[in-house]
Amino acid sequence: MLERESAPKRIINVLTRRRNPVDGMLVAVLIMLLSAGLLVLFSATYYTAQDTGHPLDEVLRQLFGVALGTAACVITSRIPYRLWRQPGVVAAGLILSAILLTLVIIPGVGVYINGSRRWLVLAGVSFQPSELAKFAIVLYMATVLSHAGPRVKSLWKGIVPILVIPGITFLLILEQPNLSTAGSIMIVSLILIIMAGAKWRHILLMLVGGICVGGYYAWSEPYRRRRLMSFMDPFAMMSDEGYQLSQSLIAFGSGGLFGMGLGQGRQKYAYLPYPESDFIFAIVGEDFGLLGCCAVIALFVCLMVAGFRVAVACRDKFGALLAAGITASITVQAFLNMGVVVGILPTTGLPLPFFSAGGTSVSITMAAMGVLMNISRTAGKMDS
Repeated sequence: MLERESAPKRIINVLTRRRNPVDGMLVAVLIMLLSAGLLVLFSATYYTAQDTGHPLDEVLRQLFGVALGTAACVITSRIPYRLWRQPGVVAAGLILSAILLTLVIIPGVGVYINGSRRWLVLAGVSFQPSELAKFAIVLYMATVLSHAGPRVKSLWKGIVPILVIPGITFLLILEQPNLSTAGSIMIVSLILIIMAGAKWRHILLMLVGGICVGGYYAWSEPYRRRRLMSFMDPFAMMSDEGYQLSQSLIAFGSGGLFGMGLGQGRQKYAYLPYPESDFIFAIVGEDFGLLGCCAVIALFVCLMVAGFRVAVACRDKFGALLAAGITASITVQAFLNMGVVVGILPTTGLPLPFFSAGGTSVSITMAAMGVLMNISRTAGKMDS
C-alpha cells in the first residue's frame, strides 16, 4: 500500500510546488501602491513624528506591517483559493469577526478615540476589526452566491436571506459608529449580488432603501447633521465641523498642478487633522499636485481593471466572485476615501488602502491580494 502523506507534509507540498505565474499587472500595481504609500506617509508624518524622537517612527511601523503582509501575500498566493470556500473556514472568519466587532464596542475594551470605538489592542498591537470583517464578508458572499443558483433572482427567497449576515455586520460596525466602512461592506455585497445575476429592479429597490437608511442615520443626531452640512459648505463652518475638510481643500489648492514638492507642503504642520490616515490623499495633492493625484487614482483604476480581469477570466464561479469581491472591497474603499477628501462625499473616517498608516490594515489587505493572485494563476481554467 502507498503510504499516506501527513498533514504537515501536504501543506509544505502545497506551498512549495511549482505553479503558473500570477498576473504580472497585479504584482506591479501592488508594488507601486505600496511604494507610493510609504513615500507619502513619510511626507505626512516626519514633522509630527519628531515629537516622539524619531521622524521615521510611523514609516517604520508601516514597513513592519508591509513585511508581515508580504509574508502573508506569498503564503495566500500559494494556497489554492478553493480551500477558502470550505464551510469551516467561512464560519471561522464570520465568527471571529463577530466576536471582535462585539468586543470593540464594549466600553473599556474598545479604544475610544474622537467619539468612536473602532480599535482593539491585543498584545500591544492596535487594529480595526472591521478590516478583517470586510474580507470575511467577501468570502461569505462569494461562497453563498456560488451555490445560490436561480434563487438569486428572487428578492425575498434569495437576496434577503443572503444579506442577513452582511446586515448584522453592518449594524455591528454602525455601533462604533463607522457608517463609511459599514456602507462599503454593503456596497461590495450588492456588487457581488449583481455579478451573481440578480434582477436590476431588486438592486435598485435595495439602493433606494439603503439611501433612505443612510439619510435617516445621518440626520438622526445633531453632530451628524452638522457634519453633513459642513460637507456642503465647509468654509462656512470652518471653526467647527468643516475645519478638516476646509484644510484638506486648502492643501489641494496649494498643490496646484505640479505640487509643492515632496515634504514641502504646509498643511501637515498641525493644520490638517489626521494627515497620516483618513486625509492622507490631501498630502498627495499638496506635495504632488493634480498630476500626483491623477497618478494615484490611475493606480487604483489599474488595480480595479486587473482584479476584474481576473474575475472575468476565472471559469469557476466561486473564484470569479471572490476575485471581484476582493477587488471591489479595496477599490470601493479607496474611491470613497478620495471622494471624502476632495469634498464630493460627506466627511467620514475611512483610510486609504496602502497609504494610510496602519500596519495590521495593510497586512490584511496584502493577504487578500495574495488570494487574488492565486485566482489569477488558474484564471481561464476549468474548476477541478
